[in-house]
Amino acid sequence: MDKVTEIAFQIILYAGNGRSSAMEAIQIAKENDFEEADRLIKEATEELGKAHNYQTKLLQEEASGEGSSVNVILIHSQDHLMTAMTVRDLAIEIIEIYRNK
Repeated sequence: MDKVTEIAFQIILYAGNGRSSAMEAIQIAKENDFEEADRLIKEATEELGKAHNYQTKLLQEEASGEGSSVNVILIHSQDHLMTAMTVRDLAIEIIEIYRNK
C-alpha cells in the first residue's frame, strides 16, 4: 500500500470516529445529559483534528511539489472528513436546541 493510501485510511478512521462521537452526543443530549454530550463533542473535535492533520500533511506535500497522483480512496477519505465535520457542526447546534428547551 502506498503512502497516500495509508494516509487516506487514517483520515477515514479518524473522521469516522469523530462522526460517531458527534451522533452519539445528539442522542445523549436528547436525554438531557449535556455534560456527556459536551464531552462527546470535544472527543469528536479531537478525532476530526487528527484527520485534518493528515489532510494538511498531504496538502503541504502537494504545495511543495512532492504530491502524488490522486486516488479514489483519497477522494473517499476527503468526503468522509467533510461529512463528519458537517455532522459535528450540526450536532453542536442540535445540542444547543435541546439545552435551551
